[in-house]
Amino acid sequence: MVKRCKWADHNDLMKEYHDKEWGTPEHDEKMLYELLVLEGMQAGLSWNTVLQKRENFRNAFDNFDYNKILRYQENKIEELMQNKGIIRNRLKIQSVITNAKSFLKVQEEFGSFNKYIWNFVNNKSVHNFRKKLEDLPSNTELSNRISKDMKKRGFKFIGSTIIYSFLQAIGIVNDHTTDCFRYSELVNSP
Repeated sequence: MVKRCKWADHNDLMKEYHDKEWGTPEHDEKMLYELLVLEGMQAGLSWNTVLQKRENFRNAFDNFDYNKILRYQENKIEELMQNKGIIRNRLKIQSVITNAKSFLKVQEEFGSFNKYIWNFVNNKSVHNFRKKLEDLPSNTELSNRISKDMKKRGFKFIGSTIIYSFLQAIGIVNDHTTDCFRYSELVNSP
């Protein structure tokens, strides 16, 4: 039997996300933006809720094409507010547009969002040593620092807790519990 982080045992979709994505170093610009959006959408909700709606989000938000999203106008916001397949929170939807603009500015300044975000850890994943799910923090000094910097750059819905979840999602932080099969896979990957 495969041993994985306890939170992933919720359903098959959570298991698949855990086994193939969570904690895996991500460097693709579009995927970084997608995960940033999804983590913001999760605020106050469960990750399972967001994952269940992920395909709907992709369809509603032009497959997370931030170059298209940054041009969204009020009529598109209203259309999204009527879309029952996504999380219909006006502030969160508006943050997707705001964050697309900030994402582009970061790309222009640093060459890519990937360079910007991975520079906080000198391009090396932080492998924590967590034995139990209860040992995982909701934020850290690193997520505080990144959140503060991103807020200065105009990003919204990127508090320290959301940013910590984002760092876990994109593999900057490996918070798989030590008994999880993914922990050693990630620690031992080049």
